[in-house]
Amino acid sequence: MVALFAVPSIIYIAHLKNMLDTPNVRTVHESLTPRLGGVAVFAGFMSALTIFADLGNGIQQLLAGCIVLFFVGLKDDLVSISVSKKFVGQLLATGVVMIMADIRVTSFQGILGIHELPIGISYAFTFLAIVGITNAINLIDGLDGLAGTIVLIITSTYGYYFARYGGAGYGNYVFVSVCLIGGMLGFLRYNFHRASIFMGDTGSLVCGFIVSILTIQFIEMGLKVGGPFSTSSPAVAIGILFVPLFDTLRVFIVRMMAGRSPFSPDKNHVHHRILAMGFQQISTVMLLGLLNLVVILFVINFAALGNMLLIGCLVGFSVLISIFLGVYQSRSAQQRVAS
Repeated sequence: MVALFAVPSIIYIAHLKNMLDTPNVRTVHESLTPRLGGVAVFAGFMSALTIFADLGNGIQQLLAGCIVLFFVGLKDDLVSISVSKKFVGQLLATGVVMIMADIRVTSFQGILGIHELPIGISYAFTFLAIVGITNAINLIDGLDGLAGTIVLIITSTYGYYFARYGGAGYGNYVFVSVCLIGGMLGFLRYNFHRASIFMGDTGSLVCGFIVSILTIQFIEMGLKVGGPFSTSSPAVAIGILFVPLFDTLRVFIVRMMAGRSPFSPDKNHVHHRILAMGFQQISTVMLLGLLNLVVILFVINFAALGNMLLIGCLVGFSVLISIFLGVYQSRSAQQRVAS
């Protein structure tokens, strides 16, 4: 409710003060649009969580990290900041949850024959995981409603398993999931095509950070509590995050193969490629949401295969999709040249 009622005021103020996102060669939208939707998501999430949730088991530190990234994203949405400054903000937020709350990946649970991690490697891998997932959610935010829909699917999945199997150690992360779902639903009312407001970095960084912490706690819950997936929880988590991870890894590899920086912006994301096939924005969002749901159902039902087999299946599926997108793109280019 807080997010739902906050958005119209934010839209009004953004237009009044000319705080609007201008269309360019990298964007899909064609009109001046506010980018401060993340303010409403953050307001709804924070107000509900601080009123209703038990702030133990690392949630207090999670909130502190969210506040840091909120102001980093807000400044970027208003005046634009360099990648290095955004990275410093992510480093600070990650340090708070890792060092003060000891939220980290402690074991690979048999992946590549590796089980418990030395503490230094544990901290390094956790940092890479949090920054990687945070930026993967940030990068998928390229169409009206896409990032919000993917975050809803991921968070709902985690929330269900925290509610079902979390117990005393992880049960309060249900509140984190539900409060983020509430804030996102209030925002998505105004974000589907044609969107009257965008999430912006304010929203995508905060949502990505929350999703990354939920992912780590989900993996650790599988190790310490057991639950339905036990030692297969890392592969299941990768499946739950399939669309943002696949898009980020694919676009980085394509850019590096072309001799460019992996961080150089372009229109080669998976949603851009699907749009180029002739799909509309809403159809593309629904298609990618359905793809993520199908992969989630696959990893949940075949968790007994173990980490290595599941990850192998996900990699193989990713390669098939990449080949299909590449073949279609080359045929489209040939048709344009011929015409």
